Amino acid sequence: MNLYAPILVLGALGAGFAIFSVVMATLIGPKRYNRAKLEAYECGIEPTPMPAGGGRFPIKYYLTAMLFIIFDIEVVFLYPWAVTFDSLGIFGLVEMLLFVLTVFVAYAYVWRRGGLEWD
Repeated sequence: MNLYAPILVLGALGAGFAIFSVVMATLIGPKRYNRAKLEAYECGIEPTPMPAGGGRFPIKYYLTAMLFIIFDIEVVFLYPWAVTFDSLGIFGLVEMLLFVLTVFVAYAYVWRRGGLEWD
């Protein structure tokens, strides 16, 4: 338990500072509410009402999310592979090449659909 004591103390200090900051901000902070502060904020533009069914989203959101997931999963699998690369041998190399090839196919799909063009 002595090995974890500094980590626990640091966590307790961090949590204590966070709680102290939030409590003090609510107690001594200014309380000047107005209509503009209570409205929803959407990146500096006026919020627009949504239809009852939710409305349509552009395909860019889907492609950006898919691209994030593709590269996130690739990194999650590449780290353990890099650590155990020597013990896997040629089998590990071939399997990782196949994995990177499938990731490249998804990347090419996103590229083809225009997901990398930021208008």
